[in-house]
Amino acid sequence: MTEKIYTTHKNGMAVLLLDILLLIAGIGLIIFGAAHYTPFFLLGILIECVGWFPLCGLKVLKPQEALVLTLFGKYKGTLRGDGFYYVNPFCSAVNPAAGTKLAQSGDTQERGSGLNAMLTGSGKAQVQIESKKISLKDMTLSNGRQKINDCLGNPVDIGIAVIWRVTDTAKAVFNVDNYKEYLSLQCDSALRNIVRIYPYDVANNVDTTGDGVADEGSLRGSAEVVAERIKNEIQSKVENAGLEIVEARITYLAYSAEIASVMLQRQQASAIIDARKMIVDGAVGMVEMALERLNDKQLVDLDEERKAAMVSNLLVVLCGNHDAQPIVNTGSLY
Repeated sequence: MTEKIYTTHKNGMAVLLLDILLLIAGIGLIIFGAAHYTPFFLLGILIECVGWFPLCGLKVLKPQEALVLTLFGKYKGTLRGDGFYYVNPFCSAVNPAAGTKLAQSGDTQERGSGLNAMLTGSGKAQVQIESKKISLKDMTLSNGRQKINDCLGNPVDIGIAVIWRVTDTAKAVFNVDNYKEYLSLQCDSALRNIVRIYPYDVANNVDTTGDGVADEGSLRGSAEVVAERIKNEIQSKVENAGLEIVEARITYLAYSAEIASVMLQRQQASAIIDARKMIVDGAVGMVEMALERLNDKQLVDLDEERKAAMVSNLLVVLCGNHDAQPIVNTGSLY
């Protein structure tokens, strides 16, 4: 089903004024008929009984709002754009997601046609009004954090925020039972499908692109790519619901509590190893440079045993965690 715009003009104000004049005329006929004992009294009563009915066809829309209308179960069209409209009074507005309250923007109480009375603890009636209008604004959905295993089997806590909007009101209302709950479910499913492809951090021999070649993709290092893939995955699922996914962003990412401490130690060990490798590479380069400089300037003639001792001492000094204690040799070199 595709959306069609309800062909009507913004003539709500004219109909309202005419109906008010009709009701005033009915009151006048009742007074006149009662005073002169004429049938105009019955005509005035009839006008007052049915004169309020056209008011049911008055609809007010604010910017970026829409109203899906049905007539005896048949889809008649959608009102779009701000204005004061008059439609067939028998038309009814349809929005199955009107009472759905999710962790997203737009789920606020607005004035509409449905009334639900709830009793509070004090016994007073509190009226809750559900709006049948459909918001066309960009809205944000945050389903909270989920625990998902990455491609290496490590449990990861991850949360996303999805910016979305309704583009086809007919599909949103009639193709799915509740487009808000449908979107929420598809976001959870798409998040799980994409997260299972990536490791939390860069891992060896992992293909995240599907081209058969290992790459350096990860949840932590490729956040933009992961978010784009999540967005495309959700969009492919909600296309039939008339929804458009504007953007998807990762809002929270961390190892789950049961392995967080172990993974932290692993990351620290990896960082220490990388630092040690850099220190050793630098120390070897400095020792090599020292030997070459001594040999070029012929300051001292060292045999292989003395060179080995010198290299050992320099490496200990350069690679040690503590400052070296100098020892002054006052005797002969040999």
